[in-house]
Amino acid sequence: MININGNLISAQDAKISIGNRGYKYGDALFETLKVVNGNIFFFEDHYFRLMASMRILRMEIPMHFTMEFLEKEILKTVDANDLLQNSARVRLNIDRGEGGKYMPNASSTVGYNIVVETLSSPFYPVNSFDTYIVDLYKDYYMAPGLLSGLKSNNKAIQVIGSIYAKENGLDNCLVLNTNKSVIEALNGNLFLVKDSTIKTPPLEDGCLKGVMRKQILALLQNNPNYIIEEASISPFELQKADELFITNTIVGIQSIGQYRKKKYVNTIAAEIIKMLNVKLRLT
Repeated sequence: MININGNLISAQDAKISIGNRGYKYGDALFETLKVVNGNIFFFEDHYFRLMASMRILRMEIPMHFTMEFLEKEILKTVDANDLLQNSARVRLNIDRGEGGKYMPNASSTVGYNIVVETLSSPFYPVNSFDTYIVDLYKDYYMAPGLLSGLKSNNKAIQVIGSIYAKENGLDNCLVLNTNKSVIEALNGNLFLVKDSTIKTPPLEDGCLKGVMRKQILALLQNNPNYIIEEASISPFELQKADELFITNTIVGIQSIGQYRKKKYVNTIAAEIIKMLNVKLRLT
């Protein structure tokens, strides 16, 4: 079942008009959420990122778009798909409705749809990584700015980068900004480990303001065993690192096994996953 503006509709009957601005112009935002046994992981962070993104895109936020309202709609949809007692991946899509060209009509109103699918794991596993191979994606670059950090429907680099990865036998690619700094993977934020230093690109470099990125930084900020840095990463540093890992809300942490001829371990990533799962069990 699909939730379109509060109405539960079968997947076969769920349709979006060709006049929808999200379809026509990418005038839309989305959040990908993990729901386990009726608990939406990190929902407050997802909600406030969504509200901030809507303001940046100058969407008129409906008065009823409270955190409680959207949580209720998400769980209603999860329940309608018989996944309230299981693990689910949820995509909450927000668009500006229909009407207008680049300039929306005055009558254009914000709408939403919610799509749910099954997830196999309730918590975050230590994923296999030895054969997880990445390389740089250098056909196009991300320009740093407020728009680059949004989780919007404008994902051309991620789409063609994923095609490039498949064509070249890669599991993922690392994205560069226009300053030639490495900012993220195609589907998540990037962390680099060298000795006791854990480094991730700053938001100013153009990476996504990731919810899992925020969780990991919070977990590590008072840990005396590590030095945490939000600083630019050059391609040269990738070859010198001990570990590289990718983070997002669905997977948690995906360690990278190989970049070109350099191979990595996943010692610290595995430790962080354990810390993350402990936190989730306590909340």
